[in-house]
Amino acid sequence: MAKPRQRASQPRHDLIVEKDLEIPMRDGAGLKADVFRPRSGARFPVIINLGSYQKDKLWVPPADLEEEPNPHMNWETVNPLWWVPRGYVALRVDSRGSGKSPGRTDPWSPIEARDFYDAIEWAGRQPWSNGRVGTNGVSYFAMTQWLVAGLRPPSLKAMIPWEGAADMYRDFAYHGGIFSFTFVVNWYNNHMAHHLLGKPQTTSPDAFATPWVWEYMRYNLDGEWYRGRQAAWENIDCPLYSVGNWSGMGLHLRGNTEGYMRAASKHKKLRIHAGTHYHPFYSAEGRLDQLRFFDHWLKGIDTGIMREPPVKLLIRKGGHGNSEWRFENEWPLERTRWTKFFLRPPARGGDEAVPGALVTEAPRKASAVSYSASGMTKAGVASASWTSTALAGSLPQMGVSLQTEPLGEDTEVTGPVVLVLWVASSTEDMDIFATIRNIAPDRSDVFERGQQSQPVPVAKGWLRASHRKLDPALSQPFRPYHVHTAREWLEPGKPVRVEVEIWPTCMVFKKGHRIRLDIQPRDGVGSAPYTHYAADYNTGTNTIFAGGARASYLLLPIIPRRA
Repeated sequence: MAKPRQRASQPRHDLIVEKDLEIPMRDGAGLKADVFRPRSGARFPVIINLGSYQKDKLWVPPADLEEEPNPHMNWETVNPLWWVPRGYVALRVDSRGSGKSPGRTDPWSPIEARDFYDAIEWAGRQPWSNGRVGTNGVSYFAMTQWLVAGLRPPSLKAMIPWEGAADMYRDFAYHGGIFSFTFVVNWYNNHMAHHLLGKPQTTSPDAFATPWVWEYMRYNLDGEWYRGRQAAWENIDCPLYSVGNWSGMGLHLRGNTEGYMRAASKHKKLRIHAGTHYHPFYSAEGRLDQLRFFDHWLKGIDTGIMREPPVKLLIRKGGHGNSEWRFENEWPLERTRWTKFFLRPPARGGDEAVPGALVTEAPRKASAVSYSASGMTKAGVASASWTSTALAGSLPQMGVSLQTEPLGEDTEVTGPVVLVLWVASSTEDMDIFATIRNIAPDRSDVFERGQQSQPVPVAKGWLRASHRKLDPALSQPFRPYHVHTAREWLEPGKPVRVEVEIWPTCMVFKKGHRIRLDIQPRDGVGSAPYTHYAADYNTGTNTIFAGGARASYLLLPIIPRRA
């Protein structure tokens, strides 16, 4: 018989703060850390954050955050004023070369992962620690978790990577082999400015001096440089709660679903919510999930969380806040009806503003549609100019669009998505930017709230055709896995088959709405701030084939209604 469920930890401790402790690293370096702990002679589990966002930099949260502002709030880290009273130590560490820690900054690198290992083991040995360390945090502080967990620090007993990319090639820098230019470059330079120009300025003169952006552009194929910058799934065996965000397409969502499917841990859970990447983390509901998980693994309290189904999904129904939670037993869902929606391009010579069709029966008649490969900006075709990358958010419609007829009933799409295309180009390569949209009866988009509060569509996927080679051992019918280790150039005009990975999604398309697919040569609607460096082709024509022997289709995970 199962033990009776106990309540999660309740607040009963006062707070002690110790600033600027030095944590020794194996190479003789020292990282600066702040410790927030209960005023007690007892020992407590430790929640550790390590990253380059400066432990002393105050975050003033928005007024609608469910945790109130306080002098100890720090971007994307746990709030000590909530956790410490409940019997946890919060340890906040400036990574090497950031904040008050000297050295050269190298985010999400093997060196940073080793430093994190040393910090975890240091925390496990302290007199206020019970020897059980957990990792928790958003974004940066989730990405570092994936990397350190593969090193198996003995004191790491549980982890909550909350919206964290896990593969610095596929999830972060190169989506389908296409460089995530705007975010990667701006993120690094922004934090360089915080350290070198901001107040207070860094205590390390070498902060952000690594040629980090150059390295990511230089190593534009997957290979040895990315070893240690990708989660070692086979080594991650501690209990984990992987938390993704449907709105996280372009940075975090893929890492969390891959982590749940591929990590070696016998005890793992998956949660996917929606909206910004900070509101859910600090919500009362989100904190309770975190607390119940850590209480179970770090304190031995039976909160009942591990008896609940392992997958918790926020089912979106169109528009921010129009959603409800649902438990599932697996990912992808076993009852999924994998449904092919075949492309039927618009008639040649027709109105370009009229989309083609997505149909459930493969067209017998072969057809094709062509469009410019250049991805023209408002400055025309000028890839030598910075405007070719700066104006991505103000571009006209380009490429080809297709949509279903108005749906006859509410239709749920939940899971991974694949776009299988037969394509050709007059150039040596072809960039495919795929966007799935929810179109209302009045032809307007039903947008969701993105991670930065921006309007976003339902889902996105990307592929550079020269990166089309698949890894047969890792590819699934619902999720192609591209090797990205070499380029296979196109022969002008010769058709090839490509499989585009569209990141997982969830949407109940309402009766009367349409599912729309845009295929474009550069970023489409709702891409910012994760816009890409599109191929700098000055001329050329791309072609998509459909029907007959070259039937292109969108594979959607349709979820039937439960009886």
